[in-house]
Amino acid sequence: MSYFKYHVFICTNLREDGNPCCGQASAEKVRVYAKSRIKQLGLSGKGGVRINNAGCLDRCAEGPVLVIYPQETWYTYVDEQDIDEIIEQHLVKGELVERLLLRNI
Repeated sequence: MSYFKYHVFICTNLREDGNPCCGQASAEKVRVYAKSRIKQLGLSGKGGVRINNAGCLDRCAEGPVLVIYPQETWYTYVDEQDIDEIIEQHLVKGELVERLLLRNI
């Protein structure tokens, strides 16, 4: 059994060379927001949800991206409303957010 029910990794990588990356899409701000929302909802901690930053997740062309384990579910997002939808649908209800889902191609 996993320590956390869900472990969310949000790519916050910022490329120095100017190539597209999640860091250019305010990924750190989104990570801070997601972490705050999870705490507000009482979902953090053992048996709950853990929000972490990640270096490059190697899906820059599809970014910004995050991945949720243990299901290995990949999402893209545009803003905090998308993060709210991922939290509500996936992390609370256990349902996929199809419109934000990235397929493992």
